[in-house]
Amino acid sequence: MALLSGGARRVRDEESTRDRTVLLNQFLLSGVTLVVTVVALLLGEVLRPASHIIGVAVIYLGAVAAVLIPWTRLPHWAAGILPIIDIVAIGFIRESAPTAGLGLLWAFPAMWIASVYGFIGVIASTAATTAMLIVLTALDPAARLTASLFLLPILIAALGVLVAIYTRRSHVQRELLEKQSAYLKRSVDRARRQEAVVTEVLDAVDFGVTRITRSGDLVLTNEAHARLQGSSTWSGEDIPAFAADGTTRLDADEAPLARARRGETFENELVWYGMPGEGRRALIVTARRLTDLDGSPAGAIVISRDVTNEEQALRAREDLVASVSHELRTPLTSIVGYLELALDAPELSPQTRRDLEVAERNAGRLLELVADILVVSASSRQGVRLLVHPERVDLSQILAAAVESIGPRAAERHITIDMSEVRPVSASVDPHRIRQVVDNLLSNAVKYNHDGGVVRAGLSSDDTDAWITVADEGPGISVDEQPHLFERFFRSDSVRNSTTHGSGLGLAISRDIVHAHNGEIFVHTRPGAGAAFTVRLPITFQEETR
Repeated sequence: MALLSGGARRVRDEESTRDRTVLLNQFLLSGVTLVVTVVALLLGEVLRPASHIIGVAVIYLGAVAAVLIPWTRLPHWAAGILPIIDIVAIGFIRESAPTAGLGLLWAFPAMWIASVYGFIGVIASTAATTAMLIVLTALDPAARLTASLFLLPILIAALGVLVAIYTRRSHVQRELLEKQSAYLKRSVDRARRQEAVVTEVLDAVDFGVTRITRSGDLVLTNEAHARLQGSSTWSGEDIPAFAADGTTRLDADEAPLARARRGETFENELVWYGMPGEGRRALIVTARRLTDLDGSPAGAIVISRDVTNEEQALRAREDLVASVSHELRTPLTSIVGYLELALDAPELSPQTRRDLEVAERNAGRLLELVADILVVSASSRQGVRLLVHPERVDLSQILAAAVESIGPRAAERHITIDMSEVRPVSASVDPHRIRQVVDNLLSNAVKYNHDGGVVRAGLSSDDTDAWITVADEGPGISVDEQPHLFERFFRSDSVRNSTTHGSGLGLAISRDIVHAHNGEIFVHTRPGAGAAFTVRLPITFQEETR
């Protein structure tokens, strides 16, 4: 249908163009004829007035016909009759004044025929003009052969060829422009359809999407964005925003969209919108930079996802765990204390002492588990960072104290702890927290090592950082499990299927403590080759800023 309508439109355009060119050519010829007639009369060059009047009259009658006849309703060839009549009329005009050069008027109908009918029109107009010259020359006894008689048809033919070529080129250019216009229209329609589909998809999803240009303007947002933030504005600045802990108020320039407009990028940042109480929402917000095809910056895109229910469930779970842990710690502490007192009694039988020692070890394990859970609750994913109180200490002393504490457990399994690579290093750290990290690493190295193995502890430093290493000769950790090693409550399949006990919290707590010191913790391991944990701690503690 589109092709048919385009062809019909093209035919209508050609007919309209032919109608206009008929009028234009005839009126132009009439105007030039009038001027030439006036000049010839003033100069007295009109020798046969009757012939001149006939030619002029025919040309003006042709002008009237150009106006009155509906050329668009006639066949295509019908419009060519009028310029042929003009050629005959110009022959009468030239015959009335042979020396006035009025034969040049033949150029007008010849060029029009060439523009409408192409090279066929050039041949026809040239033939008609030559025929008129031959007839006029034959009828005039005084006429003689001159170069102008041959030059005039050649000149008219040359003009016709130029006009035909120019017209053909114009038609080709017009067709090309029409094709380009049609292609551009199809491209625009396709882009609009794609934009409509994208808009429908964005409005259908349940996460917010906002597009930011390179200059910081907000050019695209979906319905979910405003709905999630509870605001009709794009920036959400009319409702309060809070940090991940839910209580720290964020300034306007600290809001996620404001940061993204400044060019910052961030991943999965938790932000609370609304005052504490009913109706507030927790959003996970991510901002990523976009680039053009040439690699230049093209702005950013901000994605927000509602995690209110998940966050509230996690908080409820952690509150419950913390509450239960607090309730368990007090009786467990009493149990451990009374067991220690009972073990101090000299009159215990060997069997009773062994039973009490088993009870004491298990009570101690429960107490350590409760302590770990309380630490996790204090540094939960709600955004509350572990508080550290740094002071200048010798890390080698912390490491030595931890080795001394784990010594009896290692000796039970004939495990040797090698401290030959420990060097004195002074750093600004929280000694209690770092002792927790070292205790966890050494405990794991002894727990998962084989009987009679070796645990290697090392301590060194460079200009800016202190490096603590703890390596064992245990079974190692598979590649698939390594990314989850520092997750809370994670225990590998091989450990869960063994008799080795653990909560899966030690490495997660160690990671949080190291991060609170602006440091990092790494692991290098492979199955069957043991595991080596490395802790990097800045020698000079600096409070981290956003």
